[in-house]
Amino acid sequence: MKGVAVKDPVLVFDGDCAFCSSCVRWGEKYLRQTLASGGWEAVPFQFAELAELDALAGGRGEMSPERAEREVLWVTPAGRVYGGAQAVARLLMRSGGAWAYLGALMALGPVRPVAGVVYRWVSRNRHRMPGGTAACALPRRGPVQSV
Repeated sequence: MKGVAVKDPVLVFDGDCAFCSSCVRWGEKYLRQTLASGGWEAVPFQFAELAELDALAGGRGEMSPERAEREVLWVTPAGRVYGGAQAVARLLMRSGGAWAYLGALMALGPVRPVAGVVYRWVSRNRHRMPGGTAACALPRRGPVQSV
């Protein structure tokens, strides 16, 4: 992934998280087998050219390390950025077959908020998921107040 132009969508994930890395490896193995509409590239945010991807997305700060640490990001060649559950939905839609139907369902208005809640719960608890380790835990936001 050199330069600002990307040929295929890019999935940006937390490469330090064993759970996230396992999910990406699963996707690379199983979702690419049904791919009818082109490829996609998975890149850990720690090695991604986030500034260049942000420039592709219009330079609005959508591609920050802080955001990429908290949620997976899907960046289209046109510069559109999807995060969290909607990034997963776009990946599934791109994969074709039955996966595309599941992705489209996740993107529907009535289902989208539920998909977001489930994604955020998994994200907050990824260190407890299969393959997760203590290194997968998200950093706390802000200072912790003692009572």
